[in-house]
Amino acid sequence: MDPVQGVQAAPINRIQENLVARIERRALNRLCADMPHWVTPDMLTYTGLVGALLVFAGYLASNLDPNWLLLSIGGYIVHWFGDSLDGSLARFRKIERPRYGYFLDHSCDGFATMLVVVGIGLSSYVALKVALIALAGYLLMSIHAFLSVRVLGELRLSYLNAGPTELRLILIGLTLAMYFAGPEQAIIWDLNGFDLFVGGVGLLLIALFVVQTAATARRLSKEEPARNHRQ
Repeated sequence: MDPVQGVQAAPINRIQENLVARIERRALNRLCADMPHWVTPDMLTYTGLVGALLVFAGYLASNLDPNWLLLSIGGYIVHWFGDSLDGSLARFRKIERPRYGYFLDHSCDGFATMLVVVGIGLSSYVALKVALIALAGYLLMSIHAFLSVRVLGELRLSYLNAGPTELRLILIGLTLAMYFAGPEQAIIWDLNGFDLFVGGVGLLLIALFVVQTAATARRLSKEEPARNHRQ
């Protein structure tokens, strides 16, 4: 979800145009200023991972009792706190470790995303095969972000005015809908409303990956025009 630092020592152009970016940045700056000295960015990274484990556990346990969905909602809050604050704290204290932070944060992000989406698919509300489409779409967009850092020096943190925080809010809303509505009946084929929503988000991400890949390829083609072979 929110990357920590760039992959190299040179400054990376961080592009963040999501809806709550300004409000979130003010909140993160305040939290960084108030954070005890013994709290480290690594501790926050692992806290975010614990939050993802709570999300996974809540969805899995919801097969026994829907009240466990509340644990997933709490897990999203814990995950936001750790994942959004780790890199912010490192930059606030000017203690960045660019390569280490980039590697650790993205590794934890990938595992956390897998836990969250597979957890949704293992609940009684969304089919696993549908959840895996959403996971594929998210990972494709992650790959695009990683490649853009390498070839453009840009780290895009949002698309269509939405970033990791907006995605968490959407997932919290989805979880609340699961809690109050309960498992739904199939609407088309064997898919219910939750399946259609999650699958639709996955297909949107896949389509966005195709569009962004084509746009980046055109940009790079202009910057690096083809050259004739010379004997």
